[in-house]
Amino acid sequence: MMRNALWAFFLSASAAVASPAADVALQAADDLRAAIGALDAAQTKKDRVAALTETIGAYEAGLGALRDGLRRAAIREREIRTQFDAKSEEIGRLLGVMSTMEQSEGPLLLLHPTGPLGSARSGMVLSSVTPALQSEANKLKSGLNEIQTLRELQQSAAATLNAGLQSVQDARTALSQAVSERSALPGRYIEEPEDLRQLVESADTLEGFAVGLSDLDTDIGAPMEDFEGAMGGLPLPVIGSVLRRFDEADAAGIRRKGLILATAPLALVRAPWPATIRYRGPLLDYGNVMILEPSEGYLLVLAGLGTVYGETGDVLAAGDAVGLMGGRDAVASEFGADFVRSAQLGGGAGRSETLYLELRQGGEPVNPSAWFAQTKD
Repeated sequence: MMRNALWAFFLSASAAVASPAADVALQAADDLRAAIGALDAAQTKKDRVAALTETIGAYEAGLGALRDGLRRAAIREREIRTQFDAKSEEIGRLLGVMSTMEQSEGPLLLLHPTGPLGSARSGMVLSSVTPALQSEANKLKSGLNEIQTLRELQQSAAATLNAGLQSVQDARTALSQAVSERSALPGRYIEEPEDLRQLVESADTLEGFAVGLSDLDTDIGAPMEDFEGAMGGLPLPVIGSVLRRFDEADAAGIRRKGLILATAPLALVRAPWPATIRYRGPLLDYGNVMILEPSEGYLLVLAGLGTVYGETGDVLAAGDAVGLMGGRDAVASEFGADFVRSAQLGGGAGRSETLYLELRQGGEPVNPSAWFAQTKD
């Protein structure tokens, strides 16, 4: 019958329509699965530190992309459902008319009270309405297919994330072990390590410690690289987003001379430029602090890490792991129904940790936004 045929047409098993949101999420899921395989392989490679560092970074990028793709998919699904709700009354009237038509005998539909001319005119009207009805039916079918695609994507994400989360947890453990077991990095000798210890004990602010460190007379030097020439092109040391900019007041009115980055728990922190470690370890109430010297006269301060790697005097290459953020890893259930509901409301960021990034030149803090590609004003 006509009504049943219409619904069969709506729900036909033709190819699902892929939305941009679904495309993004599907590509991210593929990237994440590739990263999972790379993580497993990296744990057996000879240079485990470098391999694990790169593949953990790839995993985190894939996870972030999948999280964003799922958020877009959930928002898109909500948009489609809102459109359906807005058209529900119109669809109801359409089905009511079609139901009446299918209950009438065929010949009677061709008759018109005004005679043959009226019947011809009504036929012309029906023929002009039919393409519009067909177009509306195509839109509804596309929307239903898209919802089905998005739903299947959301349901399959948990399995991928379960495998990935377990794999990356093992890889982070392996990275920490590999860092501790490897031979020392190329280093610069510290003439007076006692001076550094006394400076840590006497520091009452991060500002004071950084100034004192700049003035500390040691033979630690920066790598011979054109740091200033890299302005505007440095990657952020961690995958995240800017929560507070340079000298921007927070809710309590406190201003800091650096950037505050929101990151995921246990996110990998990497050196954005070749640098010498001038200090690493706990400091005041900042948690673990890593201070790098990327060039003579410059200090890059990273505060709030959960774990730090390396030793004072080590020379790092760009991209080397310097530590992990704190917190606890998410679980795959985060991406279930609760995640979808949160995503529909614009939430689900999953970035509960914060990394403080400060760049100092000649003992004075400078705005780091101009140096990093993702934060340029």
